[in-house]
Amino acid sequence: MPISANDYRAWQGRRVLVTGHTGFKGSWLALWLCQLGAEVTGLSLPAPTEPSLFDRVRLQELVDHVEGDIRDPATVDAVVARVQPEVIFHLAAQPIVRTSYLQPVETYATNVMGTVHVLDAARRLGNVRAIVCVTTDKCYENREWVWPYREDDPMGGFDPYSSSKGAAELVIAAYRRSFFPGEHMAAGGTGLASVRAGNVIGGGDWALDRLLPDLVRAFERGTAPIVRNPGSVRPWQHVLEALGGYLIIAERLLVGDATVSEAWNFGPSEEDAQSVAWIVERMTALWGNVCPPVVEPSKSAFHEAHLLRLDCSKARALLGWRPRLRLEEALAWIVDWHRRIGAGEDARETTLQQIISYQNR
Repeated sequence: MPISANDYRAWQGRRVLVTGHTGFKGSWLALWLCQLGAEVTGLSLPAPTEPSLFDRVRLQELVDHVEGDIRDPATVDAVVARVQPEVIFHLAAQPIVRTSYLQPVETYATNVMGTVHVLDAARRLGNVRAIVCVTTDKCYENREWVWPYREDDPMGGFDPYSSSKGAAELVIAAYRRSFFPGEHMAAGGTGLASVRAGNVIGGGDWALDRLLPDLVRAFERGTAPIVRNPGSVRPWQHVLEALGGYLIIAERLLVGDATVSEAWNFGPSEEDAQSVAWIVERMTALWGNVCPPVVEPSKSAFHEAHLLRLDCSKARALLGWRPRLRLEEALAWIVDWHRRIGAGEDARETTLQQIISYQNR
């Protein structure tokens, strides 16, 4: 029987810890939780880009902001012990595939052992009700086939980033079976879920080596965007689509629903898994009056996947979750966000307006 989505009232007054709250996705989530009335603490390194959504929405004014490294278990222990969170959203990660080739040790230390540190701190605290660990669609052993990946497909990964996320999923599964079994949830035990989203996009992303931020930078400078792999297909979705799914999972864990204490895919509808060339064409049309893109095939020696899709039928059937924005509309929201910020509008208000518009759907 589908679980109704979402009960946003569940967040009023909740103590929530968000790791990685200075990143793009973490900033959207922390701001949304604050808007819902949660008491949010964030643990993260400084914002990874300049500019950053974290700074633009002045998130440090709204959350208990702690700068720290999840690779340091003492730091994680201290924050978890002080905050006594009811819910933990674990987003802190090294998130860039190309960076993982240059810094493999740091990538594994952050994505695997950082996850261990967060889960073990929660284990020893003992009264966390819900943990949602965010990994990625790239955690699967990608065979470049046309069929989308389901939650029970093998973990893997060609590159250090992808394999580190696959390894993190194995850690999460082991902690769930060993320390957070579903049968204990009815007696107040901890629920632990992992969530795997596609390529999240949205306003306020200034990361390097990501298609949408690269396009926006080129459009704002008036230069021709460089396109590396026009034929690559990805499961693109607005960041609020993924975060809405994460909130549903946490809401159900909070009420002791053991059926959601497992892994979940959150991705776009099948027709919105589009190629890079399609995204470039639509963004160019939406922005208007821009230099035409230049295709320069990647000369990098690093492996890059060309085809990746997610099967989200489980979330649709069991959670009642489904995308609320079509991809072209999500792209229009990104253009609108950056146009408005470029015109001097307040980034916090602009971001909250999009959050509220999404909720009202």
